[in-house]
Amino acid sequence: MMADSSDQYESVLCVKSEVHVYRIPPRSSNRGYRAADWKLDEPAWSGRMKITAKGKTAFIKLEDRITGELFAQAPVDQYPGSVVESVSDSSRYFVIKIEDGNGRHAFIGIGFADRGDSFDFNVALQDHFKWVKQEGELARQEAAQVSAPKLDLGFKEGQTIKINIGNIKKKDSGGAAGKSRSMSGSLLPPPPGVKSSALVPPPTAQQTTPTAPPSTGMILDFGAPAPAVAPPSQDQWGDFTAAGSGAAQDSRSGWVQF
Repeated sequence: MMADSSDQYESVLCVKSEVHVYRIPPRSSNRGYRAADWKLDEPAWSGRMKITAKGKTAFIKLEDRITGELFAQAPVDQYPGSVVESVSDSSRYFVIKIEDGNGRHAFIGIGFADRGDSFDFNVALQDHFKWVKQEGELARQEAAQVSAPKLDLGFKEGQTIKINIGNIKKKDSGGAAGKSRSMSGSLLPPPPGVKSSALVPPPTAQQTTPTAPPSTGMILDFGAPAPAVAPPSQDQWGDFTAAGSGAAQDSRSGWVQF
C-alpha cells in the first residue's frame, strides 16, 4: 500500500541535459497540436529537464542547467493524459501543463534535439504509471482479504472427531498372517526324536552283492537217475583239498551240504 505523503521520498526517474521550451498558439481544432506551428528556431527557454516521482505523482521539472534553479514544473497524475500530450507531426515535441502552486497553470511546448531523449522521456513516464497501477491492484487485493470473513477451522468446545483406522489394522493383520503362513510352509518342524540341528545325510545307493548261481549238485532231480560221476582224482584238486575244512565251517554257519 502507498505510504502517507509525509513518509514518501522523492526519486529521480530521468534526467536530460538539454530541452527547449516554446510558446504555443491556442489549439484551433480537435486535431491536436502541431510542432510546425511553433517557432522552432526561436525557443523561449533552454535548460535541463528532470523527472521525479513522489508517491503516485510524477513531476516534470525544468531547471537551469548550471544553478539548478527551478523554471517551471508540471505535476503528472496520469499518463497518457491531459497534462502531457504528444504532437501530431513529430515524436520529439510534447505539450505539458505547468503549474505555479497557486492554482494558475499554462500550456507550453517542449522539444528535444535528440530523438533518443524524447524516447527516454516517454518511457520514464510509462514505467512509473505502470508501477502505480500494479501497486493499486495489490492494495485492492489486500483490502479484499482483510474485509473477507475469516474461516474458523478451530474445534468448538466439546467437539470431537472420530478417525476410523480399522481398515489399516485389517490389512496389517492379514499381511502378518500371510507372512507367517508362508514361513510355516517353507520351514517344517523336525520329526520327534531328531535334533533340529543334526543334518540327515542323503541316502546312498545300496551295494548289491551278486548272488552265486545255485549249484547243480544241490538240486535233486527225483524223476531221472543221477548220472554216475567219477570221483575226482587227487591230482585235479591239487592244493584245494583244504577246501573241505572250509565247507565244514560253512555247514556250521548254516549251509547244508548234500
